[in-house]
Parts: sequence; structure tokens; C-alpha cells
Amino acid sequence: MIKIGFIDYYLDEWHANNYPAMIDRASGGDMKVAYAYGMIDSPIGGMTTDAWCEKYGIQKIGTIEEIVELSDVLVVLSPDNCEMHEELCRIPLASGKRCYVDKTFAPDYPTAKRIFDNAEAHGTPCYSTSALRFADEYRNIDTSGIRAVQSWGPAGFETYSIHQLEPLAMLMKAAPKRVMYLPGEGFYTLVIEYCDGRYASIAGYRDGSPFMMNLAKADGNCVINVESPFFDRFIDNLVDFFRTGDVKVPHEETLHIMALRGAGLAAQQVPGEWVEVVEG
Repeated sequence: MIKIGFIDYYLDEWHANNYPAMIDRASGGDMKVAYAYGMIDSPIGGMTTDAWCEKYGIQKIGTIEEIVELSDVLVVLSPDNCEMHEELCRIPLASGKRCYVDKTFAPDYPTAKRIFDNAEAHGTPCYSTSALRFADEYRNIDTSGIRAVQSWGPAGFETYSIHQLEPLAMLMKAAPKRVMYLPGEGFYTLVIEYCDGRYASIAGYRDGSPFMMNLAKADGNCVINVESPFFDRFIDNLVDFFRTGDVKVPHEETLHIMALRGAGLAAQQVPGEWVEVVEG
């Protein structure tokens, strides 16, 4: 039995509430979320760490040091508060134990680089991703002929853009150069220029949207509509990582994504103007 430790800013959130059962099912009962640490009680629903642990039958641990010591592998959550990841990851990523860090990885490139530097200095296998990366619809796509991509999905840029930026990075396979943010009533568009001269865009719709893409390819366009159970596919990959140590997303790609996201946040302040994507 592989014992998993959850480390979260606060535990009463969708990922912490649902991952334990999903991991148990995907692993065939070979993995169990045994321990949990919450830095604060939920500021959203008010559920305390004690109440959450009692509800889900998971042992509460009082410190990050102790949960790292007890656990075989680790999950750092805080999916809606990426600004907490550097603090929450410091001890886990210095442990050498396999660790998954939930989306969004970091608020900006410098923070992401520091987090990865810590892991690499201590030989700790780790990665971060959006579950969308593992949707069936993105499998077996020939990326060599992609000339441009238009992507759209739900909600605002700060929290939900990661679900479009992750698949986009996987498909474009290039470093972003600059971005332009275009606001609208209930929606936004982010235009991205890549270092190889290609362009892409993502759009977010406040009142909801499917996750879709139009790929402009050398051999004709291809429309992708994500309908597969991508969270199940993600959990399958997470379980495999905990078993094998095979890191699912290259750190370099995550750094490109965090730099792009950081530039997008800066571009929100100057709509219609190009903002350089800086890595360094």
C-alpha cells in the first residue's frame, strides 16, 4: 500500500474532496490518501481541517515536516491559491519523495523556477499540470504541421486559463515571445506570438464554454471538442507517476507556461498592447 500525503492551503476544495476516491479507484486500491495537512481552515465554506479529515477518514497531521516523514508520496494541492505553492512545496520538494503539485503551478516564472530549482537540488521527482492535458482528444495529434491554434474555454484568465495554456504548450512546442490581452463584456482573448513566428489565441467566456480548439494545419484544419473524462485520465497518469517515478510534464514546458501566464496577467493592465514574455 502506497500512502499518500495531502498538503493544502485549505482542504475543503474540489480537488482535495474528490482525488482520494479517484486515486483509490484508479490504483485498484493499491494507493490511499492516508494523511492530510491544511494550513488554514476553509475561508470559503468554513469547514475546519479537523472536520474535513473526519468526513473523509484521513488522518490529520499537524506539520508539513511530519506529513513528509510519514508519507510514501506527496500531493501539494492549493489549486486556487498558486501563490502559496512556494511555501507549501519547500519541504516536500527537498525530501526526494515523488511529489505532484496541483495546477496552477506558480504565479509567475521566477517563482516557478525557484520551486523547480529546489526539487532538482534534492533529486525530487515532481511535476504539475492541468487535467486537460490528458484528454483523449489530444492524443496522437501530429504537431509538426500546426501553423496556428485558436482555443476557447470557460471563465476568467487568472484561474482557468491554465486549462487552455497547458494543451496549447503541448501542441505548439515552442517558446512564447509576447502576448496581447483583449477584454470584452463577459469574455477575453489573449493573442500569443511564438518565437518561431507562429500565433495562437485563447478565449475565456464568463458564462461558460466547452473546451475547444481549432488547429490550422498544413494538411487542413482540425476542430477539437473535449468530451472525454479528462480528470480520470489525469488520475491514471498520476497513479503511474507514483508507481514509476516517470515525470509526466517536462519542467521546461511548465516554465514556458508560467512565463506566458505571468505575461498575460501583466497584459491585462495594458489592453491592446504587446507584452514581452520574460523567462529569467
